[in-house]
Amino acid sequence: MSIQRVRRHLARAAVHCELVVMAAVVVYPLVWVVGASFGPDKGLANASAIPAGATLDNYRELLTGTDYPRRYLNSLIVATANAVLSVVLSAFNAYVFSRLRFRGRSAGLLVMLVLQVFPSFLTAIAVYMLFLNLGLLDSLVGLVVVSVAAQLPYNTWLLKGYMDNISTSFDEAALMDGASRLQVFRIIILPLTKPMLTFVAITQFAVPWMDFVLPQLLISSPEKKTIAIGLFAMVNDATRNDFTLFAAGAVLVAVPITILYIVLQRYLISGLTVGGEKG
Repeated sequence: MSIQRVRRHLARAAVHCELVVMAAVVVYPLVWVVGASFGPDKGLANASAIPAGATLDNYRELLTGTDYPRRYLNSLIVATANAVLSVVLSAFNAYVFSRLRFRGRSAGLLVMLVLQVFPSFLTAIAVYMLFLNLGLLDSLVGLVVVSVAAQLPYNTWLLKGYMDNISTSFDEAALMDGASRLQVFRIIILPLTKPMLTFVAITQFAVPWMDFVLPQLLISSPEKKTIAIGLFAMVNDATRNDFTLFAAGAVLVAVPITILYIVLQRYLISGLTVGGEKG
């Protein structure tokens, strides 16, 4: 066997070993949390990936003896509304900046680009004071508004980069046939941007789904709190440490995101690839 062939085999073996190690690092914590969710004891010390005496009591208590279902629904409402509004508003903005030429267009794009540099939590105090004056504190509507606004510049840039690569000949042909700009946008552009729209929808569902900072700042009523706050309380209370209950809640939190990724995987991958190359 030649030296080059030996080197190829060694390199291939090293790559496979690295992949096995990385897979173990990623998968084991997930398996451990799932196993802990079936544990009969509450504490962290007794949790394990393969619990002795596995039981569904944690899930039963979580769904019937706590506020988890209410907070789960609150998070679902906020995440779904954020995904829908983000797709609609970002698509309209991107179409305007991609297809139309108007005074202030370059300045608007530059402002949105600069806004992406600053993380949204830096404006938390300003958002709190603004919502206090507008009466949006302690409101799920307020959470939706701030979530959509925080990601709108990034999503607009992302979709604009995608639309820039769609030939304007489609628009011109439709306009010559008597179609309006709105019809061009709805009938031609939206179907062609479906991969990137799907990517935006999934990411904008995931962002507020487990957001902790803004709900903790803006929401005070127990019945309006979101799932992240509820899960944090299970392991943060000095007199109560329900880790296995927390693990059960964490497993249920992963269900909607997992379903979305599986169902829309092909759109997600194609949208991410094209947006990364051309955006």
